[in-house]
Amino acid sequence: MTLAIDVPVTTTSATTSAAVVTTVVSDRPAPLSVQPTEYRAAQAAGVRVVDLRGDAGRREHGALLGALALDLDEALEALTPHAPGALRAAAHDARWLLVTEDGYDAEWLAWHLQARGVAGTRFLVGGHRALRSAGIGTADTSDAHRYFA
Repeated sequence: MTLAIDVPVTTTSATTSAAVVTTVVSDRPAPLSVQPTEYRAAQAAGVRVVDLRGDAGRREHGALLGALALDLDEALEALTPHAPGALRAAAHDARWLLVTEDGYDAEWLAWHLQARGVAGTRFLVGGHRALRSAGIGTADTSDAHRYFA
């Protein structure tokens, strides 16, 4: 099942006068989630995977190959366009697939990034744990980091 927002995603900001400015970022429902079975297809379609698990999780279960590894506490600013700590790749048209251990923090972050205008943000349902359960994680992870520790 893919979650979708039933109404257009909007951002609202107050101005110095009494007027409120509302900008419509997208006029169609935006899916928020990707199922583990769709993980490889999403990668093949050019979605950038962001691994938000901690170092301990990556050491224990391996790093996701090709993923951008970020600290969860810094990810919102790093992936928000024009934020002081934003990555160069952070843009309103960026397509991120957020992966945490269980998917819950990734879902929260996907909602916040979509609210900030990054409509291409998705989260992996069930997180890395669901990838492992589906047998996908073992093929898409690496333990090469162990050789550099």
